Amino acid sequence: MCEKCKGNYYITTPIYYPSAKLHIGHAYCTVATDAMARYKRLQGYNVKFLTGTDEHGQKIEDKAKEAGVTPQQYVDDIVLGEGGVLDLWKLMNISYDRFIRTTDDYHVAAIQKIFKKMYDNGDIYKGAYKGKYCKPCESFWTESQLKDGKCPDCGREVMDAEEEAYFFRLSKYADRVQDLLENTDFLEPRSRVSEMVNNFIKPGLEDLCVSRTSFTWGVPVDFDPGHVVYVWIDALFNYMTALGFENDKYNDLEEFWPADVHFIGKEIVRFHSIIWPAMLMSLDLPLPKKVYGHGWLLLDGGKMSKSKGNVVDPYILSERFGVDALRFFLLRSFPFGSDGNFSNELLINTINVDLANDLGNLVSRTVAMAHKYFGEKLPAEQAENPEMDAELVAMVASLRDKYEEQMEKFAFQNALADIFKVISRANKYIDENTPWVLAKSEELKPRLAKVLYNLLETVRVCAGLLTPFMPATAEEIAKRLGGAKMDWDSLNIFGVLPVDVACVAGPALFPRIDMEKELAALEELNKPAKPAIEIEPYAEEHVDFDTFCKNDFRAVKVKECKNVKKSDKLLQFTLDDGTGTDRQILSGIAKYYKPEELVGKTLVAITNLPPRKMMGRESCGMLLSAVHTVNGEEKLNLIMIDDAIPAGAKLC
Repeated sequence: MCEKCKGNYYITTPIYYPSAKLHIGHAYCTVATDAMARYKRLQGYNVKFLTGTDEHGQKIEDKAKEAGVTPQQYVDDIVLGEGGVLDLWKLMNISYDRFIRTTDDYHVAAIQKIFKKMYDNGDIYKGAYKGKYCKPCESFWTESQLKDGKCPDCGREVMDAEEEAYFFRLSKYADRVQDLLENTDFLEPRSRVSEMVNNFIKPGLEDLCVSRTSFTWGVPVDFDPGHVVYVWIDALFNYMTALGFENDKYNDLEEFWPADVHFIGKEIVRFHSIIWPAMLMSLDLPLPKKVYGHGWLLLDGGKMSKSKGNVVDPYILSERFGVDALRFFLLRSFPFGSDGNFSNELLINTINVDLANDLGNLVSRTVAMAHKYFGEKLPAEQAENPEMDAELVAMVASLRDKYEEQMEKFAFQNALADIFKVISRANKYIDENTPWVLAKSEELKPRLAKVLYNLLETVRVCAGLLTPFMPATAEEIAKRLGGAKMDWDSLNIFGVLPVDVACVAGPALFPRIDMEKELAALEELNKPAKPAIEIEPYAEEHVDFDTFCKNDFRAVKVKECKNVKKSDKLLQFTLDDGTGTDRQILSGIAKYYKPEELVGKTLVAITNLPPRKMMGRESCGMLLSAVHTVNGEEKLNLIMIDDAIPAGAKLC
């Protein structure tokens, strides 16, 4: 560590579960973490900012099967592909220092060692799990923890689960974890503490299922084939493996652990404030200094969720309003520890009021007047007026300390509010001193120069403190102030700019937005695209009624369905056609259906076609289906009918 550094600072976001559609809620926590990391760098700390992706679990395995790819291909596309996680972090100007994927080889090997250590010390044992499981949340629940019979976290249906599993002796650490939560500042905001203690610890902390056998996409338990490490051991220890714990990939564990703060969403507070410290206690490892559970961004009163169809696209918002405006809005509009109601109206209004009217207006007016009245540089001769200047100068000189107090509490909204109180005062200062009147008199030019200098110095300090939130904007303002100094120590002093500062004019930082027009445009952009559906042209040749009646259409029930070896098109059906003898039909629909999806379905077959051989197998009839094209891609749907219709019933 260099001598000038104030110390090391380790900050993390949760590692995100790969989602096929990223929304503004995904960016919220990471933008906040980035702002905190940039703030600490501004102060002079040696910062390590970690983010990444949590890529194992049953849900990923199932989604990969649905997509017809391997789980690794599925997560690679979401993390590395166009519009994926890394693209979003680049778009949002996230300055992470390290990115971890739980599929990284070094992490997988480390997790196996960690699991074995806890097994060897007796804190992991083998048993059988029986209870309720929420697949979207990858969470096990007892009956008493369910809310109206559903997952208490996401509100979705749970399923019965029963399988052989390893368990972590979480109950062993209940008293120590409760003491940690109640008698330290480990978990913030403090409102989360009573929730964890009263809802999870006091009712009786049960041992935790930490392996699965019902799927394979996870870190294998190397001493017991068939088991994979359950996702929460795998995910939580990323904070240490990314620093080199139990691996040789990195070697800065001693430098940065324990973490200064984990920023997480409130839905995973339980895992980070109860399970995570218990696991660290099991291995006699230092605990992170703090876990901070922030609130959700809500849309129409509910959490943003792809499955609920209420996704807000950060790419669209950034393209229309700019990344810095979006970053600013997220941390200016909502207290970080509480939920916030997102709306496009609030976003546009925040940009218009704070960024266009206040900040943008102050920068544009001040630089424009400096150019108009003095050309390239302010004159060295300047005249103070303590009565007119004192309040603004005092506010600017004390701003950094007020800002620092709020930032240390992660009260981003309050820190920004303090900055904008000064910006508002500076705009009022312009009206009080009427530079356009002072400019009319040569005798008053020294006073005019001082007024403009005070304004430029105010802009410098405010822009410097905005750097963690709006890095590109702060850099642009520094250029307009002739490459102004904005290091931490200079932001506590009024009068750092050279007296003869040379300004550089530029376009408006944040043009005002027409609310009505922009809302209409956003509504149009957010409308789901209607699929271009094409149907086969109708046959022109007529078929007489008697010929049509010769087709024998029957209801058939699927008893068995399987793929045909050496064919990527054919499925082989064993059908109950009501005769008492099974009927075999082969159909070229493997591209559209998985065999297990069709067992038990009631379909329609033409049964009086002559048998024919397909891939050396006899097919006795044909299943009816509908064919159409959507956006240039052919779709096929089997005709399925009411299961109450008995096998062999004739359709007419």
